[in-house]
Amino acid sequence: MSATETAIVARGLSFRARKRLSDERKTDASFQLDASFTIAAGFTILFGASGAGKTTVLDCIAGLQTPDTGFIAVDSTTFFDSEKGVDLAAHRRQIGYLFQTLALFPHMTVRRNIEYGLSALSSSERDDRTREVAGSFGISGLFNRRPSDISGGERQRVALARSLVTRPRVLLLDEPLTALDAATKARILDDLRSWNERHAVPILYVTHVREEMYALGDRVLLLEAGTLIADGPPQEVLGRPQQESVAQLAGFENIFECSVVASHPEQGTMTCRIAGTSVSLEVPMSRVDRARPVRVGIRAGDILIATSLPQGLSARNVIAGSILSIRQQDVTVIAEIECGTKVQVHLTPSARHSLGLNVGKQLWLVVKTYSCHVLQ
Repeated sequence: MSATETAIVARGLSFRARKRLSDERKTDASFQLDASFTIAAGFTILFGASGAGKTTVLDCIAGLQTPDTGFIAVDSTTFFDSEKGVDLAAHRRQIGYLFQTLALFPHMTVRRNIEYGLSALSSSERDDRTREVAGSFGISGLFNRRPSDISGGERQRVALARSLVTRPRVLLLDEPLTALDAATKARILDDLRSWNERHAVPILYVTHVREEMYALGDRVLLLEAGTLIADGPPQEVLGRPQQESVAQLAGFENIFECSVVASHPEQGTMTCRIAGTSVSLEVPMSRVDRARPVRVGIRAGDILIATSLPQGLSARNVIAGSILSIRQQDVTVIAEIECGTKVQVHLTPSARHSLGLNVGKQLWLVVKTYSCHVLQ
């Protein structure tokens, strides 16, 4: 990281909720946060199930909630230090924070909404900044209109412009684009990327959507029940998960309870049998207690289908079955296969057509050893 780049440092954050303030946490049940991280300029994705603590992390950084213990700083400015009794007021932290609810002022024009936080500046400087950020997000032509007179995507752009016109040191985004269609969302994110190439601030982006995480983030922080359980590139964190909870978040449609029936150290594999069936899977060798059940996850998209018994394959798992149900969702065909247990398989419409796949069709599932993930 260069000397001119901004970074968020958070160490030993501990927060026990006494009153739940966000939509993500509506009850008074206790919630414990335990996290430490450093975030450099660029997009970092904060990922996790509802209630994992994502909004709490943003609120602690922004100064909207106060950790019980820990340390938060941006470069040389300490925002919070429980040991030294430092707790910088939220309005002094110079942070841009955009929520799902955009909170635009309905009685104000687009221009007045954008420049709302610039009252301390001269008229000419307010005008320069407002025009600059509006140009970055393609909304200069909307200045005299009110939020009710523009589209949802345009309102999102106005809200982003209002967050960025103050030139924040950090930008926090709490699922602000959830209600938008994919094409509109992609265009806004492209504009935000372009803006950040010029300004180089840390952007902490909360999402539940895996596609956004893979498209946006060079790095993902994975939260579970308030604890940071994984940190790294998206493909590394979610591509080869080790915990069942991570596999579920990563979209592993098939998770089976199995028993280890044989180990093959010389081959780096072991054989697991799916509970209650005669179906065996060859999986990568893993350090597990053979006396206890293990869980094996397989993505639906990693399973191949053959309509005749395959021969001469490198894949070690070939399982006979038949189609229980088959349907198309957008551009994906989802088939449920009965093979002693139920297995979900994803394929393309053209593959379904060329293979003549319909309910009752007899077939074989083909699964590579390294498409099987042993989970803790």
